[in-house]
Amino acid sequence: MASEQIKKILAGDVLTAARLMRDIENESPDAAGVMKDLRTHVGHAFVVGVTGSAGSGKSTLLGSLIRYFRKEREMKVGVVAVDPSSPVTGGALLGDRLRMQGEQVDSGVFIHSLASRGWKGGLSKATVDTILIMDAMGKDIIFVEAVGSGQSEVDIAGITDCCIGVLVPGMGDDIQLMKAGIMEVADIFAVNKADREGAESLKALVEAVLAMKERTKTDWTPPVVLTEAVSGKGVDELGTEILRHRDYLLKSGGLEKRRKGRGSL
Repeated sequence: MASEQIKKILAGDVLTAARLMRDIENESPDAAGVMKDLRTHVGHAFVVGVTGSAGSGKSTLLGSLIRYFRKEREMKVGVVAVDPSSPVTGGALLGDRLRMQGEQVDSGVFIHSLASRGWKGGLSKATVDTILIMDAMGKDIIFVEAVGSGQSEVDIAGITDCCIGVLVPGMGDDIQLMKAGIMEVADIFAVNKADREGAESLKALVEAVLAMKERTKTDWTPPVVLTEAVSGKGVDELGTEILRHRDYLLKSGGLEKRRKGRGSL
């Protein structure tokens, strides 16, 4: 039975994958055995975390990124959206999935929502296994959006290959930059809602804070991209920076190092 499940998932069967994801969330004993075998078929997908304060427009930005990677790069996309849990049922409220879906979602896109169920760090216990399932399905790039909960979201960097920090002018993100948190884990910064006053100033502040950090000539310097998620402005540039970071990690050996550090290899 398990081998048949794995065959279907490797063939990209969405229904079988969704059932396994459900079993993992429900902590089914049978799911653990399937995941053990499935782990030998992963490692292809590039996993990108998206973190930022609630209201920063992460879901809308992800919708635009889905369209970019599908239409411009012809890549298969997976999205793991960790939504706040319903206080009544414990299930996901599914707000992120609804905001992301639209004409850009096709058979090459798989969006799955998970309930946080009280887990700290903006993540769910089942997040890692869900990523692995999407990887085994043949997704080229997988986005993980954490619950908007501020500084605690930095935990997302521990399960992804690349981390995007989404900031917004006028939301106090300039003050947040003075703390360690997101400045320490983000590989790319997106100053979203860049049509607002103060966007250029926030971009300059981020770049100034980054410039104060000690780096060697071979270190990656996080780029800062101005985006307007609703109109799609700046999304192509953001997508290009994601792939540039992937290429950098592959060339430098950083990707293998990150994955070994979290036990993904």
